[in-house]
Amino acid sequence: MGSMAGLKRCLSQVSMMAVKASTSGEEAWLHAWHRYKQSRFNARRIRKRVVFKHGDCNVVQANVAKRRRKYLQDIFTTLVDAQWRWTLLVFAFNFLGSWLVFAVVWWLIAYTHGDLLEEHLNGTEAWTPCITNIYGFTSCFLFSVETQHTIGYGGRTTTEECPEAIFVMCLQSIGGVMIQAFMVGVVFAKLSRPKKRTQTLLFSRNAVISHRDGVPCLMLRVGDMRKSHIIEAHVRAQLIKHKVTKEGESLPFFQTELKVGGDGEEDKIFFIWPTMIVHKIDKNSPLYNMSATDLLRERFEIVVILEGVIESTGMTTQARSSYLPSEILWGHRFQSLITFKKESGEYEVDYALFNNTVEVDTPLCSAKQLDEYRNMSSNECVDHMRTGLFPSVRTHSSDTLCSMDSLSIDDHIVMKVPTSPIPVTVTAPEETKETTPLRNGSIPKATLPVPV
Repeated sequence: MGSMAGLKRCLSQVSMMAVKASTSGEEAWLHAWHRYKQSRFNARRIRKRVVFKHGDCNVVQANVAKRRRKYLQDIFTTLVDAQWRWTLLVFAFNFLGSWLVFAVVWWLIAYTHGDLLEEHLNGTEAWTPCITNIYGFTSCFLFSVETQHTIGYGGRTTTEECPEAIFVMCLQSIGGVMIQAFMVGVVFAKLSRPKKRTQTLLFSRNAVISHRDGVPCLMLRVGDMRKSHIIEAHVRAQLIKHKVTKEGESLPFFQTELKVGGDGEEDKIFFIWPTMIVHKIDKNSPLYNMSATDLLRERFEIVVILEGVIESTGMTTQARSSYLPSEILWGHRFQSLITFKKESGEYEVDYALFNNTVEVDTPLCSAKQLDEYRNMSSNECVDHMRTGLFPSVRTHSSDTLCSMDSLSIDDHIVMKVPTSPIPVTVTAPEETKETTPLRNGSIPKATLPVPV
């Protein structure tokens, strides 16, 4: 019985251990699955951006009151912004609808006047119709098309019998010209939009951070594939990041202006070949406190905007792109892509190297930490120079100039000189036989007191 009880206890302990192991394994599996889902969620959240790489804005309007009415009030802009299939569909339906509407009007005029009666169509009686050679709705439709577009084949004409027919003919001619002008204007505006010009304006795939003239800089590259240049090109940059104000207000998409330009100062650039856009990371930069490690943890987006006038059309265009922290390379520099060809005497731009970068030695600390280290080093150098140039020498003599107790190195150097004259003895060289006269002919004395 004792052995059976011991066996039961052993089995119960083993079962309990198995249950605990399975429970811990399930918990570990659930914890790993939760971490995996969280990492995927974070990855999706990191990939979210306000402006896509090709320039489109990731913004959708929702719950806009009377949205359709407001869009119809500005039908021209709506048709220009719409996709081509909708624009062409509206274009076709406008003409087809106007033809059908006026065809119905012409048919009603002919029907009310009696031109469609059997005896009048056969010509058995003398009859003057409002419109000649009208036999049904199809004839009215053909006459509507001929009238609106001034085709005038000569088979169908209006007569003086019906004044209403003359009035409708004038009205359709005016309406047809207006519809045609409107639709042609929409198609032309859609074809000549400067938005398509941005397809040939290039932004580098990545931005880089490295030093230029001893200053840490954020740099990116822009280029233009066409020979027709962008006139008055200037560039802007915005840093979009979450911010909490001093009052506790949360601003999820706070925009901060970055000072950028060809040299980091002037935003206007001479855009004839791929140009480097530079932002100096100084005390006024929002990236001043950011190190290479912080760059991996930060969540922000840098939106770059390039604006200018198209040389061939004179229209203003705007190209956009954005960079996430994962698209900024720390310690890299763009590779040069402009070379001079001696054979043709031209400068060649190799766009195969447009996105290429090379690694360079760059401190991983932030610009603020680097400035603090430089200031500390410069202060140490100044202190070392001061102690080397003015050492503290103390002697027991207080009545000679050898004493340095009166020197004080503070903001300036103070040297205290005694007010009483100090006797200084000048001794001539010893003579063995005779005294050598000086240049002025006088004979030197043995001892000469000189007051100081």
